[in-house]
Amino acid sequence: MLIQNFQEKIRDNKSLTLNSDFVIIGGGTAGVCAAITAARKGTKTVLIQDRPVLGGNASSEVRLWILGATSHMGNNNRWAREGGVMDEILVENMYRNKEGNAVIFDTILLEKVMLEENITLLLNTNVYDITKTSDTKIESVIAFCSQNSTTYKVKAPLFCDASGDGIVAFKAGASFRMGAETKEEFGELFAPDKAYGELLGHSMYFYSKRENTPVKYTPPAFALKDIKEIPRYKAIGKDDKGCRFWWFEYGGRGDTIHDTEEIKHELWKVIYGVWDYIKNSGEFEDVENHTLEWVGTIPGKRESRRFEGLYMMKQQDVLNQCQFDDAIAHGGWAIDLHPADGIYSELSGCTQWHSKGIYQIPYRSFVSKDIDNLLLAGRIISATHVAFGSTRVMATTGLCGQAVGMAAAICNEKNILPAQILENNRISYLQNELNKTGQSIPNIPIEKTSNLISKAIISASSELQLSQIPFNGDWLPLTTSSAQLLPLISNEKYTFKIKVKAEEKTTITAQLRTSEKTNNYTPEVILETKEISLNKGEQYCTISFDAVLPNEQYGFITFLANNNISIQTSEERYSGILSVFNGVNKAVSNNGKQTPPDGIGVDTFEFWIPHRRPEGKNIAMEISPALSSFNVANLGNGYVRPSTQTNAWIADTNDAKPSVKVEWDTEQTISEIKLFLDTDYDHPMESTLYGHPESIIPFCIQNYVIKDLNGTVLTSIEENHQTINTIKFKDSITTKGFTIEVAHPSKEIPAAIFEILCS
Repeated sequence: MLIQNFQEKIRDNKSLTLNSDFVIIGGGTAGVCAAITAARKGTKTVLIQDRPVLGGNASSEVRLWILGATSHMGNNNRWAREGGVMDEILVENMYRNKEGNAVIFDTILLEKVMLEENITLLLNTNVYDITKTSDTKIESVIAFCSQNSTTYKVKAPLFCDASGDGIVAFKAGASFRMGAETKEEFGELFAPDKAYGELLGHSMYFYSKRENTPVKYTPPAFALKDIKEIPRYKAIGKDDKGCRFWWFEYGGRGDTIHDTEEIKHELWKVIYGVWDYIKNSGEFEDVENHTLEWVGTIPGKRESRRFEGLYMMKQQDVLNQCQFDDAIAHGGWAIDLHPADGIYSELSGCTQWHSKGIYQIPYRSFVSKDIDNLLLAGRIISATHVAFGSTRVMATTGLCGQAVGMAAAICNEKNILPAQILENNRISYLQNELNKTGQSIPNIPIEKTSNLISKAIISASSELQLSQIPFNGDWLPLTTSSAQLLPLISNEKYTFKIKVKAEEKTTITAQLRTSEKTNNYTPEVILETKEISLNKGEQYCTISFDAVLPNEQYGFITFLANNNISIQTSEERYSGILSVFNGVNKAVSNNGKQTPPDGIGVDTFEFWIPHRRPEGKNIAMEISPALSSFNVANLGNGYVRPSTQTNAWIADTNDAKPSVKVEWDTEQTISEIKLFLDTDYDHPMESTLYGHPESIIPFCIQNYVIKDLNGTVLTSIEENHQTINTIKFKDSITTKGFTIEVAHPSKEIPAAIFEILCS
């Protein structure tokens, strides 16, 4: 028994000092991905999170789904889902939790972190102060854990602030901004004025459920009384829940750091008033058994401080898809600004303007210009308010967090500071180390010198020659203009044969389209238009184009809308090939065409978007000459997803036992084989609420065997669902080659591998 009597001396909390290589403050997607990436490179990392769970806005405390460049599949950014650790987390979540349960997602994040022996995780631990050894160098952070009443002093040579509000950068004296820049400072024509507002607010969500018996509801005294105070109250649906109420936003007129508690109470007032309206107004049918299951207890923050780095991203970088020598990640969410009055505004809940494709994000935006050993991550990176409107979303911040984690590992390895990565070509080293983990930095392949495959002879049992997408699917009514997206080569004339059904004598209009930029998928260039007369009934239709593509890139075989025509689809699917539609996705401000007002620096263009599985089947067609870009040479070209071409080896559909052989002239010493498989980078994999049609992506190879050239099994994998498969050998092997024997994912989908990496 411990008995401690009253004493005049001051009692101190328990104190612990931790020493590490790298300290990350903030356990949202950015901090988690940074920690895992650094730890896997051998960097001893302390991850400090002030909440009881990881994930930040993606956690069960807030329940916002994770999104990024794919934007609900509502933009023209094909195969743009974030790679590496961010992808690994989302794929695992879909496998275990395709329904989107936020509590299950918490466990997946926690498991990923706890499996890394180089991570020390401190939950419920709030950093409130720092110490410095000089004006420009942090020595330690000071934190308190409310659950174990312990004060931590955590020391390291390197720190990352991914805390959202930037507590460490702020306490360290780093330069920051709050609010919008003027149009004149960076030439941003979309910069908002004070009437619109200069800050994005906070949001809170709620969930409801149906019981078996009636449930009454008596609102608390603080609940909103007059629903008409919400100008868009008619948009409220009784079955909507969670982040479908993203527009329940408030606080943009205040201080989004220090006013957070007041903002939270205002959002509670709104939510409980809205539920009173749903339950008791008489405006909704069949709500007697509905009950309020969950209401957020902390708001999801969008914006507060943004810290100045060695470069500040701006509107033009996003919309013009600017190229950077120090690119380390990509973004693709729209520039998404919200009126500061939020839910009480008469204006639309958001104004979103998209670029024609994904854009690069430079490393310099993550390096503090003032504090030598501080990296920035998450929503506080160096970007203007306008550019921040795109870079702030969680899948993007997770991808960027990976880059920060890798940069920290390199700093630890080479005993340098973050800014020194920009010297002596170290940025190329950082880029390549990232790409080897699946980062897929736009236009930057894995360096051939880092892959033993580049020295090998690669052969395969078969290679797909796509001369026909079989005519075995349903009829697709041509009520919306539709297109088949195909990888075409330059200076080649193509002929396509489709099967149509006409309700009456009519004309079908076909176009060959492509993109101005070879890596984009916005079909703004119409190379040729053909009109073909049709008789009533089913018939084949042949379209021969005289125009050719000037570059090797994707082309759109486009059929303009005609309510009297249906086109036959196919049950067959292929990696890197899909159908797209000039459709509408209002969730991301897509009405089929982006038509901005003049003078805001935004392009006008059409949206051509896929349909989610199980819809979105390919258009059946014969193709002449056959598409032949699915060969084994792609397995060492450095790209792990489609770009201008599919970048994949795809086996012939009729190959009963597909295999790839890798063979060297002389023996090689190998410690690791890494396979990059197809988990459909076009599918956004929203982490919560949205739900997905399958738990394993249908393109993914699930079963394969790797053997040496003597037939000895090196590894055998069954029921794989992950994108990147890493086979590490306990002891390095010496061999002249190996074979990979794979099983087709299904009878409708041939086996495909994007890249094989050997080291």
